[in-house]
Amino acid sequence: MNQHSFPLDAIFKPEAIAVIGASDNPGKLGSHVMRSLTEGKYPGRIFPVNPGKGEILGIKTYPSLLHIPDGVDLSIIVLPAEQVPKTIRECNEKGVKGIVLITAGFKEIEDRRGESLQKEITELANRFGIKIIGPNTFGIVNLHLPLNASFTPEFSKVQKGGIGFVSQSGGMSHLFGFLSMKNQVGLSKIVGLGNRCNVDFWDMIEYLHQDRDTKVIAMYLEGLDQPRRLIEAAKRENSGKPVVAYKVGRSSTGDKASQFHTGSLAGKHEIYEAAFKQAGILTVNSSEELLDTAKGLALFCFPEGNRVAVLSGQAGPAMAACDVCEAGGLSISPFSSETQKRVDALIPPLAIRTNPVDMGPAWYNSEAIRGIVESVLEDRGMDAVLLCIMFASANRSAVGTLANSLLQIERKKPILCCISAPEGIWDEDIRRLERAGIPNYPTPERAAQTLVNLVRYKKLKR
Repeated sequence: MNQHSFPLDAIFKPEAIAVIGASDNPGKLGSHVMRSLTEGKYPGRIFPVNPGKGEILGIKTYPSLLHIPDGVDLSIIVLPAEQVPKTIRECNEKGVKGIVLITAGFKEIEDRRGESLQKEITELANRFGIKIIGPNTFGIVNLHLPLNASFTPEFSKVQKGGIGFVSQSGGMSHLFGFLSMKNQVGLSKIVGLGNRCNVDFWDMIEYLHQDRDTKVIAMYLEGLDQPRRLIEAAKRENSGKPVVAYKVGRSSTGDKASQFHTGSLAGKHEIYEAAFKQAGILTVNSSEELLDTAKGLALFCFPEGNRVAVLSGQAGPAMAACDVCEAGGLSISPFSSETQKRVDALIPPLAIRTNPVDMGPAWYNSEAIRGIVESVLEDRGMDAVLLCIMFASANRSAVGTLANSLLQIERKKPILCCISAPEGIWDEDIRRLERAGIPNYPTPERAAQTLVNLVRYKKLKR
């Protein structure tokens, strides 16, 4: 068995996994867990546990955990709730140090028996020194191992990257994971905490801060029983690894629903906002904004100030971006006189040449495009550049020209893009830019809001 450096390594870096409640029946979660492990190409040993089967997916099956001859690091439990305490005792006897408890029917249900059962398993786990993700969780994913310890095999298709996502909700974990696939954003971990038996948000902040694969921690929260512990962990682990949070429950209905969903207290949203700010945690207002902001933060390239240059292939997207920037406290400042002269010389007559700049009429002149971008980046009065280009048949070669220029010039300021085209036209150019640390977003508004949040984070950490 693995000798783990950190308590949660047994969960995220296991060498051997037992699936207790494994199945080959597609109508049961134990079947989906087995598919997740095998289709996700988990490199370690898998031991299915099911007393009624000889093998599942071609893998030898055992009648109980205690019949497995080898050591086990992690148990994934997919059994009825009333069988869980006995199973945890068997895990202790076997030397298991990590559990992903997918089973529901604990404190999230409107029944005192569920709360009592969760209290019992928590006491057992703490006594035995076993860490539990869940109960009432979809599971966890470590894209870098790879390990898909969940009931969703499709999570194995998520691109590996630097964002660690921790959620109180399985549904929001799925949404975030699938948004990351759609937007081609890489994740390091996806963690569904569920009811939070003895692994909570503060434990994950501490773990992900030392995780080499994670550059940014993104969180979805509904409510916490001990919010102070999260704040203290964020302050204690303030090592420069950004933490960004999406907290729901602002409305009275959302507040009440969150209490029923995960059996936790939501509390006044304003109190969370203030506490997060004090701890250096950046807050956002939607799932997409959480993903977009984490993607921007992962580059560790923050504007020195709030002055933004907007360069666009068309005027409309530039105006949309400017509205979001200014609403977020950014300044669409005038260029220096020297920069303005250089831009004037490169832009044809009748085009918008002050900030924001309509570069559309210059698309057929690659030297003009490069000259405009270089001039603006060299302007000491600009802290960041936002580029917007919408596809039209006449400007098909524009992004290739722009990408070549951006990859050749020295960039000491962050550049964010909204480059939008039908699938398959500019995809490779966008990938080239993103590999070079220039992120792309689907709309001008999302690119602009990300830039607003990068400036907010910079101020937060001062």
